[in-house]
Amino acid sequence: SALPEKKMIFKGLTVNKEDMNKLMLTPLIRYPLPGGSALITFEEAKVAQRIIEMREHTVELSCGEVEELDRCRVRVQAVPMEILLPSALEIRLTQSSRSILVSDLPRLDISKEAVLDKLELFFSKTKNGGSEVESREFLEDSDQVVLTFTKHGVAEPLIERGHIQVPIGKGKYKVKLSPYMSGDISNLQLQPSCCPRTVLLVGIPDVLSEESMRDALEIHFQKASRGGGEVDALAYVPAGRTGVAVFVEDTG
Repeated sequence: SALPEKKMIFKGLTVNKEDMNKLMLTPLIRYPLPGGSALITFEEAKVAQRIIEMREHTVELSCGEVEELDRCRVRVQAVPMEILLPSALEIRLTQSSRSILVSDLPRLDISKEAVLDKLELFFSKTKNGGSEVESREFLEDSDQVVLTFTKHGVAEPLIERGHIQVPIGKGKYKVKLSPYMSGDISNLQLQPSCCPRTVLLVGIPDVLSEESMRDALEIHFQKASRGGGEVDALAYVPAGRTGVAVFVEDTG
């Protein structure tokens, strides 16, 4: 009851799912892209599969006035985009004895640093149930703050209170106090997964500017006469450089 409220769904096997809390895992995969490659995502999976089955593709380039047409064409290879996804995940949770999690903070027109100052000032006073604050920080991509005290025995009584009124800005606001849990991955199993709508293009020579090559690739692969279809997204990394592609769950 003292944990922050959040709706979650766990997609896996449980002994008795009616008695289990729910947890949702959303994949966020960062994949390194080498130079001379491109990722192209089509609107339809069948188009991506067709491009992969054709394997080699000859892309025509706009090179200006060139007598030999072969100089205005490049050959690229299309291969499946395979990434590793977790098939099993076990996390060991540990409750901190000196830290609390402060949530339900108001959305005010003041900086995060000012909010941290107000929280540290309030919770460093013994009359408010606190003590000297060792550190304070916002959790990444969150409106929740972790406060760590220098002494043991301060966090637990605050957590038992559940909520407390804290002056922030020009008013007082009721915030929620919860245990701060840290997690360590105790078991992680991965399995390869193929992106159904995305194709990896390799062997792209550095003969055009980045924008021109990106346009040429998109024009080529959106034509049905060449096995392509509507392109949803395209990312190109020129030779001599590296990039990182971020894959998220396909909800389309």
